[in-house]
Amino acid sequence: MTLGLYLLKLMASRIGAALFALVGVLQILDLLDVSTDILDRNLGAGGVAYYALLRLPRLIEQSAPLAVLAGSLFAFGKLAGDSAVTAMRSTGISAYRITMMAIPTALTLALAQLAIGTVIAPRTDAILSEWWQASTPPDAAKSVDPVTFRVGDEIVVAVPRDPDGTSLEQVTIYKRDAAGRLIQRTNAQAAVYEEGRWRLVEPRFETLGDDNVVESGAQRMDWPANLTPGDVRALAMGETTVTAAEASRALAGGLSTRPRTFYDTQLQRSWAAPVACLVMMLLAAPAALANFRGGGVTLTVQCLAAGLLFLVFDGAFTALGENGAAPAVLAAWAAPSIFAALGVTALLYLEG
Repeated sequence: MTLGLYLLKLMASRIGAALFALVGVLQILDLLDVSTDILDRNLGAGGVAYYALLRLPRLIEQSAPLAVLAGSLFAFGKLAGDSAVTAMRSTGISAYRITMMAIPTALTLALAQLAIGTVIAPRTDAILSEWWQASTPPDAAKSVDPVTFRVGDEIVVAVPRDPDGTSLEQVTIYKRDAAGRLIQRTNAQAAVYEEGRWRLVEPRFETLGDDNVVESGAQRMDWPANLTPGDVRALAMGETTVTAAEASRALAGGLSTRPRTFYDTQLQRSWAAPVACLVMMLLAAPAALANFRGGGVTLTVQCLAAGLLFLVFDGAFTALGENGAAPAVLAAWAAPSIFAALGVTALLYLEG
């Protein structure tokens, strides 16, 4: 077995074990929260298993960076504890080369995380949402509150009472001009999705002129809104997860419930999030040079603390970007860039 293959096997086994453990813990905590609801709906053990299966992609995506950090620390710690790194360095193999031979494992998980976040998880989330909505027992006494959202330049207030997402009730549409000034208010009994388009039922219009208000009405009319039944279902469910595709649609005039800066940041985050796996590998790499007979445990703890601190900074920068306090590119990429540079710097210092 070649050295590169040995390192890949060691790294993959440790990262895989860490990922399995983290996903298992998150899965158990998630099931503890919803198992009672699933069983109350008479879905049985099969329903619990089906829910766990649909939640699995999102849990893997969330656990991947921490799994790389923990698995890399275990793998590099084993190499250091067995004096394997000392033996490799005596033959002229530097710590940089050891790190580069281990990088493909983190890169593979980063690509898997990207595929899960952009392709797999959005589909399983949609299936889970529809399944959960379909199994919800009807409650005639339950009131449905109006929701407010934006479609293009229009602000809409409506009641998403239909579980299929094909109708809205008590619709009020505020139309604005390019400067953001209100120019028309439309009230309709309902908006119905038919034949691939939205139609307003008995709309009444109030158009604001320079010094008057012109009122008019119609029986039915098309509403050219960039809105899908899936968007309405997401509004009714109160879902907070935003995929890259949804962020792109919101920026292009589709459904949005938050400021534009939020969707700009989420779009950048969809590409920056998988890079965290590579950053975690770089932050854990100095542990390969630990001397467990003279403070090696301290170095390992420092690597672990740096990885956890990266998650804190990454979340803080993301929050700043979502609220418009920082540019979206800076909010998404600042923490990965800073901590990747920190990991490389530490490795350069220790290697001498």
